[in-house]
Amino acid sequence: MSEAILSLGSNLGDRFFNIKRAIESIENLPETEILKISDFYETEPYGVTEKQEKYVNCCLKIETELSSEILMGTFLGIESALGRIRTYRFSPRTIDIDLLAYENENKNQKNLILPHPRMLERAFVLIPLSDICDDMKFYNIDFKNTIEKLDISGIKKISF
Repeated sequence: MSEAILSLGSNLGDRFFNIKRAIESIENLPETEILKISDFYETEPYGVTEKQEKYVNCCLKIETELSSEILMGTFLGIESALGRIRTYRFSPRTIDIDLLAYENENKNQKNLILPHPRMLERAFVLIPLSDICDDMKFYNIDFKNTIEKLDISGIKKISF
């Protein structure tokens, strides 16, 4: 079994429902188990100039027998099934599932770069990631010092 870290986000429709459905879909993958789920956070849209709704974000740690390529393809299928339409970069979305890291795997393929090349620049990823990685590390990725340098003012933990 291999461990992987995922980031989920939604800012269209019922954001909580979209995230929960995505988590249920991941939970139902063969040979895959969810080990940890972060708290949910409301975050400002990233990289956009037009008005968009805020996001709900979380991170998951999973254990799986599926390869990183199969996981990525499966996540694209889940996104499509949940109504994601890709119109432009940073467009609003019903669901976004990013494979951030897969054990110590390093890949630079057209549709899969591991670890995720911009994860250390994004507080909306690192804050929930810190919930599921107790020592603020995932294999060879140490993000403790990075998180201290980012602006986290637009990130609010959601209490249910």
